[in-house]
Amino acid sequence: APRYGPKMTALDIKHHLTDELIMAYSAGALPEAVNLIVATHISLCDECRAAVEAYDAIGGNVLDMAETVAVSDDCLSGALDLIRTSAWSAPAPEPVKRDPILPEPLLDYVGGSLEDVNWKPLGMGVKHALLPTSSDATARLLYIPAGTAMPDHGHRGLELTLVLKGAFEDADGYFARGDIEIAQEDLHHTPIADISEDCICLAVTDAPLRFK
Repeated sequence: APRYGPKMTALDIKHHLTDELIMAYSAGALPEAVNLIVATHISLCDECRAAVEAYDAIGGNVLDMAETVAVSDDCLSGALDLIRTSAWSAPAPEPVKRDPILPEPLLDYVGGSLEDVNWKPLGMGVKHALLPTSSDATARLLYIPAGTAMPDHGHRGLELTLVLKGAFEDADGYFARGDIEIAQEDLHHTPIADISEDCICLAVTDAPLRFK
């Protein structure tokens, strides 16, 4: 499951993750698609990144206080032998990928850059591309032309939308690069892309949407 990559240029992010999502991410308890969008947001957001690191530290302290368990006498020597073998056989690390729009956690899921995305039309110029994740939640990239409205819809579950380029506005507010909208079942909305430029988002759902 993806962890957050190197942080990018500091952004004025106004919409953040909930404590529940941050705690579940730190514990490794999220579906792959949700884990991906959280990791991508954290790579852009210093505030949420610090919160994850705080929860990671708490988890480490809990492990330190846990009862010890006896292991076999040759456990240490076996682990050291494995490390030595792996060190000789491991390939050289690949350079970290960079893209001006897609943060590092997303790059392997799309194949390298926005130019590699296999977009499918949804109508009115809107396009989407499903990303390969486990079946318990769905991740997709959305391309919304400037000034275009998405269909009015509600939710049967959780919908997370992270802005990667441009901005959109709906009943919950204005969302720009790095902002994440957390939509629950009680929200009906009609996101509209800002007129200034096309909008690209990463969207994750754990249940089908309800369209009017």
